Amino acid sequence: MTAAPLWAQTADQILGQIARDGLGPGDRLPAERELCERLDVSRVTLRKALIELDERGLVTPSHGRGWFVAEPQAAAREWPQELESFTATARRKNLTPSSLVLTQEVRPATLDEAEELALPAGTPLLHLRRVRLLNGVRVAVDSSLLAIALAPGLVEVDFTEASLFTELAARGVALGRADVAIEARPADAELAGHLELTDGAAVLFLHQVVLSAAGRPALLSVVAYAGSRYRLRTSFTTQ
Repeated sequence: MTAAPLWAQTADQILGQIARDGLGPGDRLPAERELCERLDVSRVTLRKALIELDERGLVTPSHGRGWFVAEPQAAAREWPQELESFTATARRKNLTPSSLVLTQEVRPATLDEAEELALPAGTPLLHLRRVRLLNGVRVAVDSSLLAIALAPGLVEVDFTEASLFTELAARGVALGRADVAIEARPADAELAGHLELTDGAAVLFLHQVVLSAAGRPALLSVVAYAGSRYRLRTSFTTQ
């Protein structure tokens, strides 16, 4: 059996520390520096563990104040209109996410990519293309692009299980919102093969420009969902 990643082990240790310290909903966790010393882990590993617990609704951050034990209702919360990673959505729905990495390389930005990311053409980008699975079922193909200077070290990350959003957050990259365009198109032979569909099967393409908390383009993502395995729900209200 493969050992759990260090950040996952750290997340369990944090939960154990909360129990040992007798902390309840609304109580503040020790400072990150203290937790790093107690658990003998790096700041990056600790942040990945805390982000994982946040996505599970067990802890919550407060800007400038630290991390707190989440209120009970947070564990069952929904995010119908909030920016959320594929991994976080899956875990919230009690599904197991995984990926098959098709491409993980550095290449120069094209003119169109540079324009969307507000960068000079030729800027080195990380191109990450993955087949995304839920409980072993192929659901989507995700192709993401971002400047390698934004979050160094991503080229070496094992993205078969790692979340790109979590890795960015652990490196101090705060994401704010995504501008999304959705369209339906038939799958070509290559995409159909990756999703185990017949050629021409209906596929939903989500083109996302993900902005940082400061409002600058941080990430381009095109996600092709198998039309028979994905449903989009939203809500509309009157002004």
